[in-house]
Amino acid sequence: MENSNQDREEVFSKSIKAGKRTYFFDVKKTKTNDYFLTITESKRIFESEDKVSYEKHKIFLYQEDFEKFMDGMKEAVDFVTDENPNFVPRSESRKDLDNSDFSF
Repeated sequence: MENSNQDREEVFSKSIKAGKRTYFFDVKKTKTNDYFLTITESKRIFESEDKVSYEKHKIFLYQEDFEKFMDGMKEAVDFVTDENPNFVPRSESRKDLDNSDFSF
């Protein structure tokens, strides 16, 4: 049986550590030169004092869905920040996010 991973070439990777979680953003290219994004959440699970494992969740996002995904993500984040008067951005650069920052 052919390994489907052979059809996917990784062209970009970015990881973000956030407490017990790490998020991985991997852009891959198929044999037909189509790009897609995998977003993986990896969370450390402490099974015992000497054993750690990782729980992983992955989504695949295809290039034809990028704009709709980013629109939905921005709308959800805006809702949370608008509804939470105590929200304080971690960095000043996040204050100025608008739709133009997510253009493709």
